[in-house]
Amino acid sequence: MATVKRVQPVDEVKDPVLKSAELNKPQTPLIVGGLVVAAILLIYLMITQTAAQPILLVLGLLLGYTLFHARFGFTSAFRRLMSVGNGQALRSHMLMLAVAVTLFAPILGFGLSFFGGDVNGYVSPVGVSLVVGAFMFGIGMQLGGGCASGTLYAVGGGRSVMFVTLLFFIVGSTVGAKHLSFWTEDLPAFEPVSLATSTGLGYGGAWAVSIVLFGLISWITLVVERKRKAPKMAPVPSTKGWKRIFRGSWPLFAAAIALAVLNALTLMTRGAPWGVTSAFALWGSKAAQFIGIDVASWDYWQGANAAVLQSSIFADSTTVLNFGVILGAFLASAAGGLFKFTKVNIKNISAAVIGGLLMGYGARLAFGCNIGAYFGGIASFSLHGYIWGILALAGTFVALYLRPLFGLSVPKSKDSFC
Repeated sequence: MATVKRVQPVDEVKDPVLKSAELNKPQTPLIVGGLVVAAILLIYLMITQTAAQPILLVLGLLLGYTLFHARFGFTSAFRRLMSVGNGQALRSHMLMLAVAVTLFAPILGFGLSFFGGDVNGYVSPVGVSLVVGAFMFGIGMQLGGGCASGTLYAVGGGRSVMFVTLLFFIVGSTVGAKHLSFWTEDLPAFEPVSLATSTGLGYGGAWAVSIVLFGLISWITLVVERKRKAPKMAPVPSTKGWKRIFRGSWPLFAAAIALAVLNALTLMTRGAPWGVTSAFALWGSKAAQFIGIDVASWDYWQGANAAVLQSSIFADSTTVLNFGVILGAFLASAAGGLFKFTKVNIKNISAAVIGGLLMGYGARLAFGCNIGAYFGGIASFSLHGYIWGILALAGTFVALYLRPLFGLSVPKSKDSFC
């Protein structure tokens, strides 16, 4: 039989849904339990919060469901490109971003909103804080086993070590919030640069430039693949009929489109794109406040953020989105019969602790993670989003030499499947 090279499409664990087109039986009790929890939370938000919050919960559920079914990775995409030159997943990022900028341009240009409020993208400064933070995040996500969105959907899917990553992600974000004023006020930085509003291109011109850049990046990945004779990703098993939508594996391109659309709907619902890690800083700060630490005196929690700290976490739109992503991934894993807590060892835990701390701290310094800075920043036509991606790739390269120290695999060009 001829040998066909491939790279595993998942981060650290062999995923049964990707081994075969055969589906496991749905875990009905878990599905029912997840739906009950989602329904209770939805009703609570409808009663106690603004109209946007229950909508954001539903969008979070859909985001989590999509991420789990496609195993849509940012961490693994960066790692495969830097280790063996495979750019298939990164090209799916470019498709996602192309759809996103196409939707974001009119939303931002005309201020389109479901509730009539202000609509703003993620456009952040470019300076030492961004460079250091994105580089740290790139290392952290390769050690922690997942990025910000990956951590949430892996927790929802029952991957035990990711609970450790999430805990220390929160710790790192909280410490980063305390130190943020030093990185942003005492160190050099340029003003935020928007391809649309800072250059005179307008949203139409910025959209055209963005599409060209995505095409160029995709072409570069193809050149790299040919030069390095990169192994291919394993094909996604085909599941016939409606089962593929609810229980089967989704191709990356389908998830890329879905994530872009859901991000645009998030922008129109809450007036800002999808984000993840600001909620971690909030959760950690509230926990610190509970044990007597005066977090309200930190510069991070001054001004508009002061009200966020004093309010319920359910009033925080990012928190609601995060809860939705976890629940959506849980429902997706249970529907596929895949929810199961995985084994951990001391090396996995050590990597999760270090990776979580680096991601949490780095995300605060870099004004976001793979979702807020990379996805949301580029979709918002911000220069900082592109720089975040470059520095995260650099951090990924360094992490390739660190992963084996913790028993974590690195893709090899000789990986094959018969």
